[in-house]
Amino acid sequence: MFSKFQNHIVSRFPFLAEKKLFLAVSGGIDSMVLLHLLHQLPYEIAVLHCNFQLRGLESFGDQDFVQNYCGQNNIPVFSTHFDTEAFAKDFKLSTQVAARELRYNWFYELLEEKNFDYILTAHHADDNLETFIINLTRGTGLEGLTGIPEQNDKIIRPLLPFSREEILKYAEENKIDWREDSSNASTKYLRNKIRHNLVPVLKEINPNFIDAFRKTQSFLQESKEMVEDASIMIYQQVAKEVGEDIHFDLNQLKKLPNYKSYLYQWLNEFGFSAWNDIYDLVEGQSGKQVFAEEFRLLKNRETLILSPFSETPEKEEYQINENDTEVNFPLKISLCNVGHTTYDSNRVIFVDADKIRFPLLLRKWKEGDSFQPFGMHGKSKKVSKLFKDEKLSLIEKEKTWILCSDDQIVWVAGIRQDERFKIEKATNKIYKIELQ
Repeated sequence: MFSKFQNHIVSRFPFLAEKKLFLAVSGGIDSMVLLHLLHQLPYEIAVLHCNFQLRGLESFGDQDFVQNYCGQNNIPVFSTHFDTEAFAKDFKLSTQVAARELRYNWFYELLEEKNFDYILTAHHADDNLETFIINLTRGTGLEGLTGIPEQNDKIIRPLLPFSREEILKYAEENKIDWREDSSNASTKYLRNKIRHNLVPVLKEINPNFIDAFRKTQSFLQESKEMVEDASIMIYQQVAKEVGEDIHFDLNQLKKLPNYKSYLYQWLNEFGFSAWNDIYDLVEGQSGKQVFAEEFRLLKNRETLILSPFSETPEKEEYQINENDTEVNFPLKISLCNVGHTTYDSNRVIFVDADKIRFPLLLRKWKEGDSFQPFGMHGKSKKVSKLFKDEKLSLIEKEKTWILCSDDQIVWVAGIRQDERFKIEKATNKIYKIELQ
């Protein structure tokens, strides 16, 4: 196994040479074998050990075991302990999810603090199989069926090609000591149920089941890569990136024989989970929305608009003083006196400086707002009606700001100036306001 491991890590992870590596070591057989293997290779390593305090004295026994082993072998070791059950209760998480979150948060803190490069974990082929089955029972796409990735950001898993049997054989041949986690024998957890009850049956049916499974995952990975390639090509035909938003053309999307699969591929990474609601948007009423934690998807006529979403309210009003020559937030605006006008865009307005009163107010539009659109000669119009005429989406409406003088609208920013502040023959001073 040592030669196979050496060849694997050199060929698959050549960038690890001369890097500083943390090894996540629990004291169990898998992580102790990983530590034994890497300690024989020319890598700079240090050990990380987490005590989750879930098994009383046994947890502290694991910590002592790892620290003693590292001390005897001159391997730097960093250890910490967590009140995992309290953390799980406070944040309403399962114990396993809480432990994972605590572990990886600490790992990444140590990476930065100690200036290390990567973290290596001891996940192996049987772990991969168990994860595959767990995802299969919950319902998943190709992402879930391709299993545990060899690399995820700074996390490297060099034992994935090796089975539990290979690891056990190596440990016995090299007289490696390890600690048995008593909780691994319990079938209270889903993973343990699969490990003890289902996997042995699969291996009984086919003694080479792990090898067959690895081949299947390889085929699935190739299929996933083909899907990703196709997804990128179709995305370029259907999607248009507009600032922070992405607009999906529904007319183009609905021409695809299996557009739901493409929507899943494109939107999955944004944290959406209500897939039936998303699919219903395609034929749904304009204005309907589906939310993820940080994003939303809006149906706007023949377009789906993906945009960032925050429940934190934005400040509603900003003052512009007479001496201000520019504003950088919430809009980037320049302001100055000029000698002539050059109307060429709704992003620039010219107003009679004697008609405005400072401080000007920049605010979000409100229901009931009305103004006199430039060119309509005294006729008032609801801002909401302007939005409808301009065919603005809900997202565009929410991003629209109003510039006011006293209580009168001077400008629906970037869309339409108010007639009451226009330049006339009697105007003495011209004030230019431009949306950058």
